[in-house]
Amino acid sequence: MRFYERYGVIEAERTSVNHRVFDQSAACRIKVAKLAQGVGLTVREIAELLANLSPDPQPDDWAEIACELMDEAERRVAALRGYLAEITSAGKLCEVVDRMS
Repeated sequence: MRFYERYGVIEAERTSVNHRVFDQSAACRIKVAKLAQGVGLTVREIAELLANLSPDPQPDDWAEIACELMDEAERRVAALRGYLAEITSAGKLCEVVDRMS
């Protein structure tokens, strides 16, 4: 929780005795963050993705986030396929890295 709070993925209110209280969307945001991490996003990228999400997200809000995650996943899969094609090509691996740079 502290990890995600530190990066702005979730926010907490502080009580008078300094306990953190999270809103109802925090658990859902953490689940989405874990999914996004599986796609390969960093915590900073996840915080940016969720930055404009309302405190009470509606299904359309989540659908927009889902589209962005799917687009990013597709971009990363395409890049990985390119890397695989280069790796399996003939030649020295260090030359493959030079071509990919």
